Amino acid sequence: MQATEQPSGRNYRIGLIVPSSNTTMETEIPAMLRARELILPERFTFHSSRMRMKSVTKEELAAMDCDSDRCALELSDARVDAMGYACLVAIMSMGNGYHRESQRRLHDVTVANGAPTPIITSAGALVEGLQAIGAKRVSIIAPYMKPLTRLVIDYIENEGIEVIDSISLEIHDNLAVGARDPKAPAELFKQLNTRGADAIVASACVQMPSLASVPMIEAVSGLPVVSSSVCTTYALLKSLGLERRVPGAGALLSGRY
Repeated sequence: MQATEQPSGRNYRIGLIVPSSNTTMETEIPAMLRARELILPERFTFHSSRMRMKSVTKEELAAMDCDSDRCALELSDARVDAMGYACLVAIMSMGNGYHRESQRRLHDVTVANGAPTPIITSAGALVEGLQAIGAKRVSIIAPYMKPLTRLVIDYIENEGIEVIDSISLEIHDNLAVGARDPKAPAELFKQLNTRGADAIVASACVQMPSLASVPMIEAVSGLPVVSSSVCTTYALLKSLGLERRVPGAGALLSGRY
């Protein structure tokens, strides 16, 4: 039997800046890019550097963010092709528009190390992903305590996108967030007010698993559904100049945007 010829394509190194207690970014983002490898020629490897964080509180998030420069420096030593900073609420809790400052600062770290690298934050990626599909009004699911969810809502609305409803699961233990069932958001979304919404955010947190729920919610709601991980994958692919197409990851990664 003749072996099936595999498509040739460039190999890309993806750097992941990860909270120490995060277990989902290194699961969902590789899963999406591995699914993409089944239909497109590019190949990906994944390389992480971690920042200490156990409880999702404003104080721990701020302390963790200070460590992100070290992570960017370490990953630039590996000459990765792009980096994703995976903690949406850490960025959004630092003040409106902070993802631009963070991305600029971390990029400068890589430049100073002789390895200029595109930097993506999950916070900036969520905003960019919603803007890409033209969403002006959204409903969101988040694992955070309500005051942190309020900061996330304010941040998104400051970018010109109205949040018409939200669910806060009020889980402060980051490991507990990562242990949730990836299909749970498909049930939770039924409690959301989505009337008049242009899109649904199945998980406004890279740590809360939701990839399995994205196509399920789209099928029931008829609306585009994104998550922090889906949007981060979209932004990473865009930064590399690659087609933003991943099977089974929802409208944003359908190739239309």
